Amino acid sequence: MTTTETTPSAKTREGSGAMFDGIAHRYDLVNRVISLGIDQSWRKKTVRALELRPGARVLDLATGTADLAIMVSRMHPEVTIVGVDPSEKMLEVGEKKLTDGALSQRIELQVGDAQALKFPDNTFDGLCIAFGIRNVPDRLKGLREMARVTKPGGRVAILELSEPRGGVLGPLARFHVHSVVPAVGALLSGAKEYHYLQRSIAAFPPAAQFEALMTEAGMRIVASTALTFGVCHLYVGEPLV
Repeated sequence: MTTTETTPSAKTREGSGAMFDGIAHRYDLVNRVISLGIDQSWRKKTVRALELRPGARVLDLATGTADLAIMVSRMHPEVTIVGVDPSEKMLEVGEKKLTDGALSQRIELQVGDAQALKFPDNTFDGLCIAFGIRNVPDRLKGLREMARVTKPGGRVAILELSEPRGGVLGPLARFHVHSVVPAVGALLSGAKEYHYLQRSIAAFPPAAQFEALMTEAGMRIVASTALTFGVCHLYVGEPLV
């Protein structure tokens, strides 16, 4: 994802931090409804894939309202997390959740750009990003930054929505992505941005192509798993030494 932008074109660019500012107040609710609550189980799988050890430091990229960062903290009370996102309004919602949950000492939220992370090489023991790589304008650059800031032996776990491409329930899953997601999202949030969500999912590359991009960025593929009839995918990589 990108930094908070101020130019007129940036304000209207689909997938930008400015776009997400407009839906921040209802973002969590809409996610639960359109995913039928399954998104939390996907996040748990993502955290498990990191295989974190006590004392680890984790970067949650495209943290949004900090759902995944909070999940990491709950599953691993002994680690610290930095969450980075381009949307100031999303981070404001996240900060309130951290305050309410007494997690502000363990989770730090920052405005930032996935394509130019302000951290030294080999800073984090693990890195995760949920539903965010799809919005990074230069995905290869973002993936290279992920590999750069993750320590050798650490893992990068990428959770992303995907276009269901096969299986008996494929047509039903595609109907959900193409029709239910934008309709329910717009109804609950009053925002047309959820039509962008459907289009961006359809435009995201198939798993094999994205795995090749991760490899090009300097990662070894550890696992690549389709979830819930292919409507979501979990990619796990390790930086090459």
